[in-house]
Amino acid sequence: MQKTLDKFAIGEQGVVCRVAGEGKIKRRLFDMGITPGAEVLLRKRAPLGDPLEITVRSYELSLRITEAQCVVLNVADETTAGEAAK
Repeated sequence: MQKTLDKFAIGEQGVVCRVAGEGKIKRRLFDMGITPGAEVLLRKRAPLGDPLEITVRSYELSLRITEAQCVVLNVADETTAGEAAK
C-alpha cells in the first residue's frame, strides 16, 4: 500500500517509493537523503501537527507538512503482514 508521509501515524515506517514535487522542494528532499529505497520512520509530531520528526538513513530530520506531502512511501499492509507471520 502506498501513502504520503504526512498521513503516517507515530511509529509507522515505510520505504520511499518516489518523491513528488517540483524544483527546489524535490531537490531539498533528495539532498536530505530522502530518495527512493530509503527507509523512513515517523518518530514525532509537533503539538499542532507541523513539523514532523522522522528517522532516515540513521539520523533524525524535521520536515514541514508541505514537504512530507511530497514523499510517497510503500507501507506493509498490517493484515498482509500479520498473515505472512503465521
